[in-house]
Amino acid sequence: MNALINLHDDAVDLLEHRVAPWLLPTLARIVFAAVFFVYFWNSATLKLDGLFTPTAGAFGQIFPKSAEAVLWDVSQATIFQKTVMVLGGWAEFVLPILLLVGFATRLAALGMIGFVLVQSLVDVTGHGVALGAWFDNDALSAIMDQRTLWVFLLAYMVFRGAGPISVDAAIRRLRGEALTPQSAD
Repeated sequence: MNALINLHDDAVDLLEHRVAPWLLPTLARIVFAAVFFVYFWNSATLKLDGLFTPTAGAFGQIFPKSAEAVLWDVSQATIFQKTVMVLGGWAEFVLPILLLVGFATRLAALGMIGFVLVQSLVDVTGHGVALGAWFDNDALSAIMDQRTLWVFLLAYMVFRGAGPISVDAAIRRLRGEALTPQSAD
């Protein structure tokens, strides 16, 4: 019986201390790329017409009530609104790319969490999307259930980094820092 317990403990130790530190952050980035990269990229393409020109789509998505009041005429947007639309579009291009390649991963994931929180706030207050609730036996709630999973995936990258197959890890290797299993990025 002790041999079986030791085998179990050795397997758990291998998984927890040798495999998980490189596998899980890498899988988190792969899941982000597979599930969200194209979603955010397509959303960003609808927000900008060039580098500094927000679209009516951006106006309607980010400031729905203001856009509707002026019939989606972007020229009627305030400087603040135009700035938010342009920066939001850039964020939807840049942050997912940073996560994809694993560069400034923790900061990019934190930025994406902020983006998702603002997106959710706008969806609820501006577009009338139902907030939903946790523990309600309905896993399809767009905000509370789905966006919680999005934030959890991003939070994992904030706390664990990008993993060993990333620009962050390459920079650490170039700087001569040892990559321990706990600092695999």
